[in-house]
Amino acid sequence: MTYLPDADRGLRVVFVRGLELEARLGIHPHEKAAPQRIVLGVELVVRDEAAPADVGEDDFRRVVDYERLVLLARSTAQQGHVLLVETLAERIALAALEDARVERARVTVEKPDAFPDAASVGVVVERRRR
Repeated sequence: MTYLPDADRGLRVVFVRGLELEARLGIHPHEKAAPQRIVLGVELVVRDEAAPADVGEDDFRRVVDYERLVLLARSTAQQGHVLLVETLAERIALAALEDARVERARVTVEKPDAFPDAASVGVVVERRRR
């Protein structure tokens, strides 16, 4: 489940996959007692002013910076205990939408250590500009 770029609509995709962090997340006592490992994925649909057929100016200011996206996800995940993975995903998505070039944000939050017999559990949320 990923976004696709769309040159005709002037859209590109910016993403971060497999970002491993420690976060205070969950409803159970052991989850409240200590941080746990989570894995984040963020995909953004971003306006591409050079689409459909040009090459944009080779200037960093014209693009959504994926380093900034990583820093944003890290800082949001480390702002204190959150009960629900849904809440964390929603907060990251809304923070990404603060950049006016971002049209849609899809955020995945996984808890890979929640169950010994499951590779991962989690949630995917999507938010869009109104």
